[in-house]
Amino acid sequence: MIAEISHLTFIVEDLERASKFFTSIFAAQEIYSSGDKTFSLSSEKFFLINDLWICIMEGKSLSDRTYNHVAFSIPDDEFELYEAKIKALGVDIRPSRPRVAEEGRSIYFYDFDNHLFELHSGSLSERLKRYNE
Repeated sequence: MIAEISHLTFIVEDLERASKFFTSIFAAQEIYSSGDKTFSLSSEKFFLINDLWICIMEGKSLSDRTYNHVAFSIPDDEFELYEAKIKALGVDIRPSRPRVAEEGRSIYFYDFDNHLFELHSGSLSERLKRYNE
């Protein structure tokens, strides 16, 4: 039986630039850097966002941008704070899709390697309740 997500890995061209992305926006704590050693496919760094293990690994950026994304939950009263952090980093922000008010708010943004992220202030139960009305 699957218990939870173990980790998420993102392939990035520049480990230092990606490190700044994760630490600036998500307050990720760097817990490991391979440096010149290669235990996996390439140089890598590990981070924790709360208890979620994030791995960044050096490689070629995604060539296309899609709507495939990873969404993180944020409190609605911190929405503007996160929006300011994202804008300060200078990454591309994607317009949010149309929503009903009870669904929460979202910020969609790309990292420097074309991965799409979302910060969302709603919950699954709130969304289902609204969709079932």
